Amino acid sequence: MRILVVGGTRFIGRHIVNTLLTDGDEVTLFHRGQTNPDLFPELEHRFGDRDTDLSALGQGQWDATIDPSAYVPRQVRALADALGPRGGRYVHISSTSVYAHLSAPGGTEEAPLVSLEDPTTEEVAADTYGGLKALCEAATRRAFGQGGPAWSGRDPSIVRPEYVAGPCDYTGRFTWWVERVAKGGRVLAPGPRDNPFQVIDVRDVAQFVAMLAHGRASGTFHLAGPIPPFSFGDFLTAVAAEVGPPDTELIWVGAEVLLGTDVARAELPLWEALDENRYANALDPSRAIAAGLRIRPLGETVRDVHAQESIAATPLAGGVGLTPSRERELLAALT
Repeated sequence: MRILVVGGTRFIGRHIVNTLLTDGDEVTLFHRGQTNPDLFPELEHRFGDRDTDLSALGQGQWDATIDPSAYVPRQVRALADALGPRGGRYVHISSTSVYAHLSAPGGTEEAPLVSLEDPTTEEVAADTYGGLKALCEAATRRAFGQGGPAWSGRDPSIVRPEYVAGPCDYTGRFTWWVERVAKGGRVLAPGPRDNPFQVIDVRDVAQFVAMLAHGRASGTFHLAGPIPPFSFGDFLTAVAAEVGPPDTELIWVGAEVLLGTDVARAELPLWEALDENRYANALDPSRAIAAGLRIRPLGETVRDVHAQESIAATPLAGGVGLTPSRERELLAALT
């Protein structure tokens, strides 16, 4: 198949492209050429900025378009206008941040979505990200669905991944915990340990998205695992079992205690503390599983991330994770 990927050189898109190539697809990349510009030299690269210049997409015909990089609905609409039906089946990568308050585990894809007080904003921030992604979903259905300017005769699909982990993750959220536990010793573990937790391996995301692009299923899907119940305590215990040396000791510190300090949330990545919407980390992935999603064991993701980091460390976003001195300081003060 001929498939257009919008982006494709950073993390999720990079793994999607690798999967498509393994499947034998003919892949075109549209991107700015600023992130990993030397990646996939054998492919057709079309350069442009989706915010200002989509002219490079003025010619061409594709069986499917995969979009992992839309954050505001205007970007979805502009892509639809540029491609029209030439883009084929459209697969949009959304987020589980689209949900409004969830009060129990097992939420389905029909759970209420968050709405923005100002739906015209394009400021992507912690308090707008989920609402903007929900608006992107609505724009997807209008623009690429039946009657829209990019309707190709095939329904669009939307995937909502949980925390995405795996090799080459530039966010460092999952990777930091793996590498911290691998160093052993006393590890500050932020409570509550029974907070719900889910993650999805980027390679499982890529395989499912490729399946949607190939038309083997369509719809809106959670990409999340393990199936609830699973907790943050289970997560850190599993990491310790895979990569922790014998002297590893998880030291649990209550959320109330930590919130009474000046510790920043980024210093403890993936920590939900007492967030009222923490059940967004306990979603029901059964629809995606029935459609063909494979959720690999968490231990496999942990081992592969650690192995990759041992070969070539991924540059991480600044400020992710506690420094060793900061962790020792907090443990001394709080335990």
